[in-house]
Amino acid sequence: MTFRPTAAVVDLEAIAANVRRLRPRGTELMAVVKADGYGHGAVPVARTALRAGATWLGVALVEEGIALREAGLDAPVLLLSEVPRGAEKEALEHGLTPTIYTREGLAAIAEASASIGGPARCHVKVDTGMHRVGAALADAPGLCSDAVRRGIEVEGLWTHLAVADEPRHSFTTVQLERFRAALAEVEAVGVRPRYRHAANSAATMTLPEAHFDMVRVGIAMYGLAPSPALASEDLRPAMSLRSRVSMVKRLAAGEEVSYGLRYRLERPSVLATVPLGYADGYARLLSGRGLALIGGRRHPIAGTVTMDQILVDCGDAAVSPGDEVVLFGYQGEEEISAEEIASWYGTIGYEVVCGVSARVPREYRGGP
Repeated sequence: MTFRPTAAVVDLEAIAANVRRLRPRGTELMAVVKADGYGHGAVPVARTALRAGATWLGVALVEEGIALREAGLDAPVLLLSEVPRGAEKEALEHGLTPTIYTREGLAAIAEASASIGGPARCHVKVDTGMHRVGAALADAPGLCSDAVRRGIEVEGLWTHLAVADEPRHSFTTVQLERFRAALAEVEAVGVRPRYRHAANSAATMTLPEAHFDMVRVGIAMYGLAPSPALASEDLRPAMSLRSRVSMVKRLAAGEEVSYGLRYRLERPSVLATVPLGYADGYARLLSGRGLALIGGRRHPIAGTVTMDQILVDCGDAAVSPGDEVVLFGYQGEEEISAEEIASWYGTIGYEVVCGVSARVPREYRGGP
């Protein structure tokens, strides 16, 4: 039950359209739904993506994978990092596919697999240059051989691209060359993974040579570009953040408003209170930078963003309590995008949508 007028509205048909648009012909698509589907809701997004043609789901945490299973989703789910020690049995019992890149991780999965009496599959991740996690290139063949020897099927071999969102950067070519070399060396020891995958959203959009057997699509599935250089009208943003005016005041020129009295009205103005603040994910860093849509027009955020409320300087516009407010998304012909908000305080669109807090109700439109 919810009573507040603030909501993150998620267009599931936009998710479906993006999946259909992004899936390369002849290649499988993994829908990455970690971080509660980048703030959009992992379960509704996963269901929608699978119906639109995705065949795999990707998550960061064992808990995220278990939540998908408890919601009745039986598609393959890849854990994108090694399983934390002690969680291996839970992961395998819920049918999650672990990623492995260390001997310790392999041993723990092998032990857990033996304890539940069932075969296990894994994907081995190789580090081709991002240097976050992954097996060293020289270690990949031995790690894959040991996995097979311990009764674990190496179903996949994969890597992650560090600068695919910068189309002119030459290092992506280097990473792909290293990945192909690793594949050849793994196959030379008799291990032939069913799935070879390297492409994130950016590479899915721009690098057919990186598609291999499967692509992993995250941010682009939600309709946001991986970087400004890859902005595309073919993607449909799935989330908008909306509220309604809760109070209207007409103030004289010279009045100062909100915490710190840092915003001074230069003219008589209509000031609208909106019940949304930094506890909802509308960052305090947007104080003095942000804009909101009311009546199809852009208006500045007046003063400091507070925990539960913001003020909007509407000038001489006719505004009434109950009027719709759009913090990002469309209103009429006007739009404020998550990427634009990100540019106002030096971050990326990913953080804007992921940052919409759990206390903001999600409303779903379209889709299953």
